[in-house]
Amino acid sequence: MNILQQIAASTAQRVVRDKAAGLPARTHPPRTPFLFETNLRTPGVSFICEVKKASPSKGVIAEEFPYLEIARAYERGGADAISVLTEPDYFQGCARYLAEIRAAVASPLLRKDFIIDPFQIEEAAALGADAVLLICAILTPAQLKEYHALADKLGLSCLVEAHDEAEVKTALAAGARIIGVNNRDLKTFTVDTSNSIRLRKLVASDILFVAESGVRTAQDVALLRAHNISAVLVGETLMRAPDQAAMLSSLRGEAQ
Repeated sequence: MNILQQIAASTAQRVVRDKAAGLPARTHPPRTPFLFETNLRTPGVSFICEVKKASPSKGVIAEEFPYLEIARAYERGGADAISVLTEPDYFQGCARYLAEIRAAVASPLLRKDFIIDPFQIEEAAALGADAVLLICAILTPAQLKEYHALADKLGLSCLVEAHDEAEVKTALAAGARIIGVNNRDLKTFTVDTSNSIRLRKLVASDILFVAESGVRTAQDVALLRAHNISAVLVGETLMRAPDQAAMLSSLRGEAQ
């Protein structure tokens, strides 16, 4: 069982508990439908900036975790969207973080979690998310289509994550409008941004294409932009920076 399968199994237990508690009360007005993907269609490389305390590959990234301040710094720095980890066991995330960040910023929010049940998509909408992550490796093609359709009905965008050619084809068959390629090998945890560049060629130019993991410098962003990458999802590089807004500005330097 690889790490992704372990997280999915843990998530299944969490969903049972969350279903028993019921959907959280919605405390915000309805958002503009599909705002996440609208923002990613702006000229140049768009930035999805991640609020993340820990990860299985790196352990605790941010001992101090002022998540509201971090989200506000991303917004000041010009983030096109903000990704919020809500998975508790491996990433030390929390659904509450998403709801509180929703109240603190206007930027579109991606619920970064391991969606294995329609309940989690409805929960994301109630918490104030504008988008959800759907991971091809833990969903059947039928589930992927079903969950994408439910998100569409709720006005949520889907970032459909793939790791290889077969999963990109599965994402396209499900009607994905945004495909994210994870550059991290889930077996070795090594990162290779050329994975995004290689798989971009399989996807029509009108489909948003996001490179996930491995972006550390403005030169990395410029290289991805040269290969028609629509957006980058940046986590660790920003989370380790003493000034997230300044680091984001630095990364954007050669991207536009």
